[in-house]
Amino acid sequence: MTSHDVVNRLRRITGEQSIGHLGTLDPMATGVLPLLVGRFTRLAQYFSSAGKSYTGVIRFGFSTDTYDAEGEPAGPDQWPEVAGKLTLERVREAAARFHGEIEQMPPPFSAKKIAGKPAYKLAREGKPVELKPVRIRIDAFEIVAMVGSEVSFTIGISSGGYVRSVAHELGCGLACGAHLSRLRRTRAGVFTLADAHTLEELETLAGNVEALECLCVHPRSLLPEMPAVTGDSQALGRLRNGAQANLPEFSAAPLVKVFAGPRELVGIAKRVAGTLFQPVVVMG
Repeated sequence: MTSHDVVNRLRRITGEQSIGHLGTLDPMATGVLPLLVGRFTRLAQYFSSAGKSYTGVIRFGFSTDTYDAEGEPAGPDQWPEVAGKLTLERVREAAARFHGEIEQMPPPFSAKKIAGKPAYKLAREGKPVELKPVRIRIDAFEIVAMVGSEVSFTIGISSGGYVRSVAHELGCGLACGAHLSRLRRTRAGVFTLADAHTLEELETLAGNVEALECLCVHPRSLLPEMPAVTGDSQALGRLRNGAQANLPEFSAAPLVKVFAGPRELVGIAKRVAGTLFQPVVVMG
């Protein structure tokens, strides 16, 4: 199942056509896939830099063309030859360099675009894929345990970073090849597995708009870096029409979430000066 497949299923469940996801989840992966529904798709720009956390398994012995278990092996399995030499300590030593700001080469089978075309489409057509390294940040990369040719890990990585590439490069550094065997996203920005619902759970509520809305993350919990403020009818009217308005918000935050009530998000406003704000997103 691809992330687009998930979007299509949610469209059928909710009856809402305007749905978007906040960052692709690889078909082999499981876990958190945040989705914006209806007018909330207008907020997508504010989630683009959110970091992500994962748990997973790396298999040593050979790399693949996709850097994960779905790809074609790049050569014979070297594990029988390195089994006695590759210890948990050696893997942890090699993994230590994957920390902080680093340059990373995206996988050839990725959504990165080359002249407007996704790299994975070029790779499937057998055409050369010339990607450039990108600057990413790895907040934590812990090798938890090793059983046979596989190690389990946890990782926190910035937006735009590929866990598959970490696995591939780790195998290159240990001169035995490696690929990502399993992956589960446990966090995407502020969204965690504790907030998540399965598609099967949602399908039992198909057509019940009120019940489905109750499962959604509360609007006031979204974008926690922005203070929430409730405006009066005059201020809200001005903001809805694109005009500046004064709001009872006295922090120094450059952006605020503007509400008309406990749940009704009117939009996002930018501070002009003091308590004077200009709307930048109006939910409608």
